[in-house]
Amino acid sequence: MKKIFTILLIALALGACVGTRTRKEVFIVDLNSPQISMGEIEVQMNKTFPLPGIKKSNITMSYFPNEDAVCLRYRDNFMTYHQFWSRSGRAAFVKALEEYKVDYAARNLDIRGGIRAKRKYGNADGYLIWQMSSFTTRASGEVKIEFGYTFKENSPYFTVNQCEALYVDPLAERDRYDTPQIPMYFTRAQADELVILFDQEYLQGLIAGGAFSGDNSYDDYNDEKALPSENETQTDEY
Repeated sequence: MKKIFTILLIALALGACVGTRTRKEVFIVDLNSPQISMGEIEVQMNKTFPLPGIKKSNITMSYFPNEDAVCLRYRDNFMTYHQFWSRSGRAAFVKALEEYKVDYAARNLDIRGGIRAKRKYGNADGYLIWQMSSFTTRASGEVKIEFGYTFKENSPYFTVNQCEALYVDPLAERDRYDTPQIPMYFTRAQADELVILFDQEYLQGLIAGGAFSGDNSYDDYNDEKALPSENETQTDEY
């Protein structure tokens, strides 16, 4: 009898442990929420396949105070992406960049790069919304963002790699929409600019300034702006 009683106590204890597990907080952003324009930053991205090399790209920035989310909006292969960063994701970016700078200063970067280099500084959980045009399905889902580095044309870049994201249309059930991996390449100066825009005090200042956008809709017909020549990119020397 005593043995059975002991077993029951152990079972109850294990059940209590399971019941007190904290669920992972889901990071979701409503594209129609109030947002504050933050201007643009410049990064490098891959040229449209099958062209080799990288090109300059302008990324439109905005802040969604209700969700405490920073959005990086860009076009790639005729698709518009809204890449959302939570506060913890922004902190992970800052930490990863600091580690990259230490390796850069110590000349510990491997010019061969590879998978390990692409993921060297960890990752963050983000949220992604993507759509080809206002007439097509707007897909959304969680996305993992990896931090690392690579060499392009013998110059090192801090990389932010947007991993694949998957969306299953709940109405169509079988319609699946996924994305390819999309890397962004930052010089140290470009990454430092994003650190400033990720700063929480700066974001709170935007709210205090009341610079809310009155119209959250967008027209992506002419979303590709004329960009400077790729040859004008200011790269880091290594």
